[in-house]
Amino acid sequence: MRAKFTHISFLKTIVCIVLLLSLAPAALADEGMWMVNTIDKALAKQMKQRGLKLAPREIYNADAPGATLSDAIVSLEFYGTASLVSPEGLIITNHHCAFSDIAAISTADHNYLEDGFWAYSRQEELPIPNKKVYILKRVLDVTGEVEALKAGLDAKGERYGSRKLSHLMETKYEKETGLEASLESMWAGEKYYISLYQTYTDIRLVAAPPVSIAAFGGDEDNWEWPQHKCDFALYRIYDHGEPLVSEKWLKISTKGVQEGDFTMVLGFPGRTDRYSSAAKTAHVIELQRTVTNDIRKEQMEIVRKAMDADPEVRLKYADWFFMLSNVQELQEGEVQCVDRFRVIDEKRAEERELQAWIDADSDRKARWGTLLSDLEAEYAATDAIEQQKSWYRETLIRGTRIAPTMLRMSNNRTGDKEEIYRRGLSEVDPAVEKALLALAAEKYFENVSPAFTGEHQKALRSEFTNAAGSTDYPALAAWLWEHPDEMVDFYSEVKITAFNDAEQHVASLTDLHHEYIHALYAMRSEKGLMQYPDANSTLRLTYGRVSALSPCDGVVCSWQSTSQGLLEKNNPAQHDFALPDAFVQTVAGAPRFPVNFLTDNDITGGNSGSPVLNARGEVVGLAFDGNKESLASNFSATEGYNKCVCVDIRYVLRTLKEYAHLDRILEEMGIR
Repeated sequence: MRAKFTHISFLKTIVCIVLLLSLAPAALADEGMWMVNTIDKALAKQMKQRGLKLAPREIYNADAPGATLSDAIVSLEFYGTASLVSPEGLIITNHHCAFSDIAAISTADHNYLEDGFWAYSRQEELPIPNKKVYILKRVLDVTGEVEALKAGLDAKGERYGSRKLSHLMETKYEKETGLEASLESMWAGEKYYISLYQTYTDIRLVAAPPVSIAAFGGDEDNWEWPQHKCDFALYRIYDHGEPLVSEKWLKISTKGVQEGDFTMVLGFPGRTDRYSSAAKTAHVIELQRTVTNDIRKEQMEIVRKAMDADPEVRLKYADWFFMLSNVQELQEGEVQCVDRFRVIDEKRAEERELQAWIDADSDRKARWGTLLSDLEAEYAATDAIEQQKSWYRETLIRGTRIAPTMLRMSNNRTGDKEEIYRRGLSEVDPAVEKALLALAAEKYFENVSPAFTGEHQKALRSEFTNAAGSTDYPALAAWLWEHPDEMVDFYSEVKITAFNDAEQHVASLTDLHHEYIHALYAMRSEKGLMQYPDANSTLRLTYGRVSALSPCDGVVCSWQSTSQGLLEKNNPAQHDFALPDAFVQTVAGAPRFPVNFLTDNDITGGNSGSPVLNARGEVVGLAFDGNKESLASNFSATEGYNKCVCVDIRYVLRTLKEYAHLDRILEEMGIR
């Protein structure tokens, strides 16, 4: 990681208390992203013991006469979560979930990212083109139906895969219910569920603070603690041109939280891979992440420098840089945490237990006896080419922002290549793209075997290589930029199929991984262990408590950050730490107030924007980040280190009141 700024280090010294005495045991974290439709007595009992005051039927019950908490949870196209907080369709989420929408409607004259956006009347609420949100209405266990469908297709000799099964099942249920249906496989097909959603397409932006407030600290503070972000935005759902009449909305609590308080998060976590084998985990961490972490750091340096020098470049690249930096820091931390917490060793230990369980039964041995060795053999056979495939993806597919335009031009058959090029060119800065292209070309040629580079690419490189063998990549990139047709050829000459065709497979990795999950699921079931499926963008519940963080031996960080940190970090000379003057005045003129807090709720990407609820189901915050120590959680949850970073809802309300003066929205949410 980059060295931290002095004022951040100073703040951490204040918030993090070095203890010389032994610490009291921390409350046990409660791992698990539980499906809301499968809350059984054992899980309900655990939540009650932690402090939950609600019955499971108040969280989800599709057959209940009244609405439940799940009816107020909104999926933002399955990349983030929001929640209804008024009877008139008002939904709240994270600013970073709305970032792309805000960037898309911003211009040099109306830069809503930098200046913020506040609608002081319904008429000022801005429509977001092509925006959809989804509200879950019911989840159905269709395992038996899917198995019968598969048997019927087998009997007819028809081939099928997950896409065909999904199409057949979803079409049926959409016709029967009039709702949007999504078939999801759990535990690689051990269970199948249909989720039925009400879909809305008229979504309007209501409020968003300036990025300097919402993302205070920028990528420097990302995945860190303490943080001081006011990471929220408000949309409104419209139905037939009128604000949605909400069936259920969440009550806002202004009482705040204390250490040890029960918390529950409802949201749509995207993807986890906790049923991955040791071989797969090692492949991702030791091979794929080596590639991505190498190149993305350099890409960020190129783009950040240009953004800092030119506000117009910042507007064009803000969204692209935000996604780039978020993923790069996550994956860099993932490598560090998998190593620190010995996740691969942990998985190998479980696999020894799994192999012993398999060997103890003849039927299990017949099905899975060589499964683990087959997995290891498949990765050994394909790792070398897979690494080169990763370099190909990171350079020619996503190494520049202009790459999608080049690939669309290559695949275009309608003759409007000039329009595609003109549109793509309008979205980028030539100087930035040429620098990114020079980096991509260098990494591509130096890491991908000549066997997988095209003849045109080789010839082009030779033209810019001197007698000593040194290639002038900036000159190569500049020449390509001036010759768009040649640039299209450069990007499109090599296809991913060239790498796939060269691999010598022992067996299908997909089939092997599915069998591994089946074996692990079966062993855990036989041992009576509670299990939750990997996250897959379905509605999940996690529960935990407000809790402090001990990031390393002898250091404890408070569970809460306050407005004092805003003033200590504020630096007008640094974009990511430069608060608006008017906002600073509202902070400086008030007593210290809570800003962010930590819980041990189990979350991942897709949970961003999820409401953090107290024991009575009232909103006390919004989940917006994890901590650096939690970044192995895609593969394994580490007790005591996985934290959910939340914006205190009182900080959101204060910003709406004292800075934006958006009293109409506060009244609508029942805040007086």
